[in-house]
Amino acid sequence: MLRAGEDVEGELLADASALAHPPRVVAVFRRSDLPHGTRPVTLALWRVGDPGNVGTLLRAADAFGAGVALSEGCADPTGPKAVRASMGSLFRVPLSGFDEPQGKRIALMPSDGIPLPELHLDGDVVLVLGAEREGLPPEILERCAERASIPQPGGGESLNVAMAGAIALYELARRNQT
Repeated sequence: MLRAGEDVEGELLADASALAHPPRVVAVFRRSDLPHGTRPVTLALWRVGDPGNVGTLLRAADAFGAGVALSEGCADPTGPKAVRASMGSLFRVPLSGFDEPQGKRIALMPSDGIPLPELHLDGDVVLVLGAEREGLPPEILERCAERASIPQPGGGESLNVAMAGAIALYELARRNQT
């Protein structure tokens, strides 16, 4: 059994790693020790199944002081790809269930929503994002107070869910700084 700070052979780490360039350091955490709770701004992810997107959204939430709420069907934020994409944010961003955060729920849509810069917001905000292909189902959209979209003058059809979440968090942070 290994103890804190014990050295192991590099070959052992290489055998245990799925990476092309194995790590030199390994840490073990309990899921129950991860931060839990909500913040005044939260990304609520509806069935976002790609672990890279979940990890990237955790990283964006960390950068902008937000929380992340996960529905059933979301990728496991503790899976290897999500942990790598989060770049350590998993250990700082509070996680909650999809329905836990309180506040005005805003569905982030690829199009046909109020342009995000024009949306009037005050108080706690829950930005609701759906899986890239399926988006948000009608029963989730009905629970949202508003629908917002990120203006895309360049002609692209839509943004990657992680990119859209990061832009939306930036917009809210920018407003709060002025």
